[in-house]
Amino acid sequence: MKAILIRKHSVSAVLLTLSLMLLGACVHSPQRIEGSVGAGPRYAVDPYWPKPLPNNWILGQVAGIATDSNHHIWIIHRPRTVSEDERAATLTPPRFKCCIPAPPVIEFDSKGNVLQAWGGAGTGYDWPKNEHGIYIDPSGNVWLGGNDAADHQLLKFTRDGKFLLQIGHPGTSEGSNSTTQLGRPAHMQVDPATNELFVADGYQNKRVIVFDASTGAYRRHWGAFGNKPDDREMAVNNPDSPQFGNPVHCVRQLNDGLLYVCDRINNRIQVFHKNGEFVRQIVLEPATLGTGSVWDLVPSEDTQQRYLLVADGSNNEIDILEREIGERIGSVGRPGRNAGDFHWVHNIAIDSQGSLYTAEVDTGKRVQRFVRVK
Repeated sequence: MKAILIRKHSVSAVLLTLSLMLLGACVHSPQRIEGSVGAGPRYAVDPYWPKPLPNNWILGQVAGIATDSNHHIWIIHRPRTVSEDERAATLTPPRFKCCIPAPPVIEFDSKGNVLQAWGGAGTGYDWPKNEHGIYIDPSGNVWLGGNDAADHQLLKFTRDGKFLLQIGHPGTSEGSNSTTQLGRPAHMQVDPATNELFVADGYQNKRVIVFDASTGAYRRHWGAFGNKPDDREMAVNNPDSPQFGNPVHCVRQLNDGLLYVCDRINNRIQVFHKNGEFVRQIVLEPATLGTGSVWDLVPSEDTQQRYLLVADGSNNEIDILEREIGERIGSVGRPGRNAGDFHWVHNIAIDSQGSLYTAEVDTGKRVQRFVRVK
């Protein structure tokens, strides 16, 4: 798979940027600052991030976002969700001047410049029909998945798009107790201490499953409360459910080694030791119906990771929680289309400076940055 590398700014672009900076110094532009009410973090949306995409590109639904050790931001989007009028330049004959769907995987620098882009069908692997989730492991490798009804695989690439490993295969899921096949996996993370890959599995299965991150060999799996998963239909929007609902939408390992799992439709976070032993549960917005309130989460950037930031794509906000007690102390965003608003905020990421990055699906189709100001 060939990555498309993006050249640095031209002289004209640099002059334009300097002109805009001078103009901005003369115009009062109040910040929109939101977050915790008390001592916790607060954030200001950056309406100028990212920079305009090159090559007449446009984004579809942005189904995953991640940061890496180089302070770069990665996204995976769904080119097939770009509507006909949005991709009018690709029609024969072209209907309008704009636009062309961008490649599925895009790497940005911290200033919002596109560094490279790649992805799509290739030799030796099965690219998902509906892209979902992206993660950059400690070695700089890129993991991604899909959640189409036939997407039951994860893929691993080098940062420039060379294929390395596939776990599972498209077709039919074998259920939540299969040791070889996945079920529309949503998210993944590698534990650097053990080189184990933890997978939130998923939109069809109801479990966390663990593999060797180098070979793809099966290690173990578990369901809600550390129990054996059960694929029987159960009531949803139920924080007391004995099983995960669909989707099991995220898995995040924190500095203390604990795993935080998003049971999206049941409005809860479940916390586990790496062996699957249940620790505790955090319930968030329990009255939320439909698609649920816990879509993704990241810890704050401090070493103690005092706060959890939780993406709620139903209520379209980022909730801020005191991690140790699970108490909500504030939020960022609201439903809408302005900078700082959300429509189906789907995934989030955080960098070492505390800036938040958000990805929106459905008709949101964008990424945003929120700079920590407190």
